[in-house]
Amino acid sequence: MPADSKLKLTPSERRASVALAGLFACRMLGLFLLLPVFAVAARGLPGGDDPVRVGLALGMYGLTQAFMQIPFGLASDRWGRRPVVVAGLLLFVIGSVVCAQADDVFWITVGRAIQGAGAISAAVTAWLADATRDEVRTRAMAMVGGSIGLSFAVSLVAAPLLVGAWGLPGLFWTIACLGLASLAVARWVVPVVPRGDARSMQGARMGEVLRHPDLLRLNFGVFVLHFVQVSLFVVAPALLAHTGGLGAQALWKVYLPIILVSFVLMVPVVFLAETRRAHRGALLASVAGLALVCGLLPLAVDGFYALVVGLTGFFVAFNVLEALQPSLVSRVAPQAYKGLALGFYNTAQAAGLFAGGAVGGTLAAHAGAPGVFLAAAGLAVVWLAVGWGMRPLK
Repeated sequence: MPADSKLKLTPSERRASVALAGLFACRMLGLFLLLPVFAVAARGLPGGDDPVRVGLALGMYGLTQAFMQIPFGLASDRWGRRPVVVAGLLLFVIGSVVCAQADDVFWITVGRAIQGAGAISAAVTAWLADATRDEVRTRAMAMVGGSIGLSFAVSLVAAPLLVGAWGLPGLFWTIACLGLASLAVARWVVPVVPRGDARSMQGARMGEVLRHPDLLRLNFGVFVLHFVQVSLFVVAPALLAHTGGLGAQALWKVYLPIILVSFVLMVPVVFLAETRRAHRGALLASVAGLALVCGLLPLAVDGFYALVVGLTGFFVAFNVLEALQPSLVSRVAPQAYKGLALGFYNTAQAAGLFAGGAVGGTLAAHAGAPGVFLAAAGLAVVWLAVGWGMRPLK
């Protein structure tokens, strides 16, 4: 095959990449819709004025994800990607319905736990890795990472509008519908992809995944990234509402320009990383930017426009890192245990989601928003030190 053709997605690779990115986008939109508004909208519910309980409700999804990602990743290696993904999405829909019918924060926390039990991220990412060649896998993974960033962007604009129109129950019914849409894509749209000879699993050892230094660095990185994401959204919506004089239904007016500007600034970074194979440099620069932004945010807690600038910087770094890291995992993981490796990666991601909600809520209650921001900055600095040893792609 000519070199230039090898760098292009084939029709089957393109179909699988687009379908799986769409599946990921629908499901992640269902998750992200809660983040921008819950800390404000939950005040009308019993327990909704307690930052600890609000943070626990936001993070509980991550706790059950952390327990189930590895079993789901192993199951997808053994029994196939599609049945595992469909089963996980059914749990996600059931949990969304429980949240929609909840009348206090406790039952929302229970519903979030059920949502998280459908831990399909590893299986979906491994499905995409099965469907693509090494030469184009980073591009395909970037499509999925970009779809996650886009989902986050849409959620920041759509969530305040949905809550303003239908309240929290309407938001959760919307999330359930998004889960059903993802299920339909997984069942009928994503093409069947051979997973290779199952006997090859015998040649790889689980220890290769557990001891691989670059995989460990990437696992720690995704933990920190999602810890920071959720912890910031324990306090950021209320700060924006207070300093800007806004209700939950009007926060989209702030989020929309933030997201548009951050996407414009993010695209050149991803483009340069792809064309120059500068993934390590882009990753380290983005982590350094994340640490700097979080370290400066305590100075912005009383200023609306300063908060907007700080959050824009956060989203630039977040979107770049969300696109780069899964593709790097798929490139360095042992072939026979790709699903397992991505299971560990997504377990770390889920643990970050839970810890960000639980610890962020506790810090907010005892040290206020500045304490949350400084803790996030400290973790980002540790991530930068850990990631410094990452080897460049060959």
